[in-house]
This record gives sequence, structure tokens and C-alpha cells, in this order.
Amino acid sequence: MHTGDESPLTDSFGRQITYVRLSVTDRCCMTEQVAFLPRSQILTLEEFARLGEVFTGLGVTRIRVTGGEPLARSNVISLFESLGRLTGLRDLTLTTNGTRLARFAAPLKNAGVTRVNISLDSLRADRFRHITRVGDLGTVLGGIDAARAQGFLRLKLNAVILRNRNHDEVVDLARFALERGIDVSFIEEMPLGAVGDHDRGETYYSSDAILDDLAQAFDLVASTETTGGPSRYYRARGYEGRIGLISPHSHNFCDTCNRVRITSEGHLLLCLGRERSVDLRRLLRSHPLDDDPVRTAIIGAIRLKPKGHGFVVGSDWLAGRHMNATGG
Repeated sequence: MHTGDESPLTDSFGRQITYVRLSVTDRCCMTEQVAFLPRSQILTLEEFARLGEVFTGLGVTRIRVTGGEPLARSNVISLFESLGRLTGLRDLTLTTNGTRLARFAAPLKNAGVTRVNISLDSLRADRFRHITRVGDLGTVLGGIDAARAQGFLRLKLNAVILRNRNHDEVVDLARFALERGIDVSFIEEMPLGAVGDHDRGETYYSSDAILDDLAQAFDLVASTETTGGPSRYYRARGYEGRIGLISPHSHNFCDTCNRVRITSEGHLLLCLGRERSVDLRRLLRSHPLDDDPVRTAIIGAIRLKPKGHGFVVGSDWLAGRHMNATGG
């Protein structure tokens, strides 16, 4: 357990790391070109739980479980139950595509999950299927209803907005969420992994453009609220839910970054836009009964966290990882 005024997870720029995202599987509905990792390379659920305990012992108060699709992993509820019992953890969040949420909403709530983020890029069934390739919009909407019925502290929709793909649905998505008391965040696409169905420079749709669209339909008020993540929030008069903008390109949020990621194969990723990482899987498996080497490696790695990412619209820079291998 850490002591003193400064957290051991304070980087060289004075940012305190209080938020960890665990990508528990790389498996999800993706293009045929994505090759999934062999099961032996993926951390076990017990190893993820062990990392959660180490991180909370170092001052982390928020953990998000991501994927891939986390609910596709066998027995994943046992991980949520383990994490939900951790002393010092104030927020346990799931990011999901919603396809299995109707089945798991109640067990997740019982395990201690406080918030659920659901990826939803379109409300049009044919477009939704085209974007996800195999997804059924009705199944996801049913999952959202099931999660609402459980009374989580917060529900939020996440929509990646691309020009000429779904930018014409910004207002519809916002209204859908707000009318149900749900938050919604609109996200500028991040350059992770090669894509074959669009040119990122041509499809880029900025948060400023999204805000302009929203202002035509809602009376917006900027909010100082935060969930500890990168969203800038707005309130729409007359509604309970919040509208968030996540803007890695147009409004860089690196100066307040308080998070790191554990990939599905156990790499501690210090920045979403950088390739440098630390192999924690090797330490976990070579020291199964001793957390000190893992703890020491994490503390040392945080000192190397870069000041910012390398995302530049229109550049040739591209991270080699797909989001399914990294975690949302």
C-alpha cells in the first residue's frame, strides 16, 4: 500500500495515474483481416484480478473492463466480482457493444459494476449491420433497456462519428440518449490499425462540427463535470443526460491524462498513441506468488509515460494495434 502525499503512480509530468483500463479479450466482431491471439497469450481472469489488486494498492480508484467484447469471455463475471471487492476502488466500469448485455446486466450490477458504456454508432438497422458487419440493432437496444432497468449509476452511449458514414445521425443519437436519461459521447476516430473501408483524412469529422450540429437542435451549456476520462461535457436544457465530446485530434486532452491500459496479452500501455509498453504477463507468470516485481515494474513504467500522443489528422502516422487488442 502506498504512503505519503505523492502517489507512486505519478509520472514525470506530475500527472497522477488513478485509472486503469483492462482489455480482457481481443475477440469481437471485426473485419476478416484481424487475427485473434492464441488463448495462451491472453492473461487469465485470475491474472487480471491480480493486476487490479496491485493497481488499487498503488492508488488507482477506477478500473474499466474493455475488449474486444468483454462479455464474450467465458466466466468474465467472476472477474467483475473479484474487482468489485477491491478496497479503494470507487468506480468499476464496463465498455461493451451491447450484444450480450440483456443476459449479463443483472449479474454485472450484483458484482459491483457502477457504470456501463455501450458502443452505438447508428440507430438505423441496415447501417448498423453494415458498420458492425454482423450486428443486430434490436439486440443492442434490448441490452440498453436491460441495463436501464438495473439502475446503474451511469449509462453512456459511445459513438465514433465519421463524415459520410454516420455524421448525419449526431442529433438522432443525442436525442435517443437524452430522452432515456443516458449520457452520450461523440468520439473522433483514432488512428489505430489499418482500415480498408475508408480514408481517415476524408472521413474525419471534428468535435467542433459535431457541436455545431447539436447546437441546431439543443440549447447547450458547457459543463465542468468530469468522469475522470477525456470527455468534455455539455448539458442540454430540459434533459438529465450529458453530451460528451472526446477529441484526440481537435482538442488534445493529454495534459490531464490520468490513465494507462493493460492489453489483453498483459502489456502495460502507457499511452494509446504510442507503441512503448511493458510486459507484465512475463512478470506475473515468473513470480506467481510475489507481487513485488510486478509492482516495481509498474511504478518504474509510469515514470516513462510520454507527454502526449502522436495523433495528427491527415498524417501517415498509424499505431499498429487495432482497438480490439488495446481496449477502448
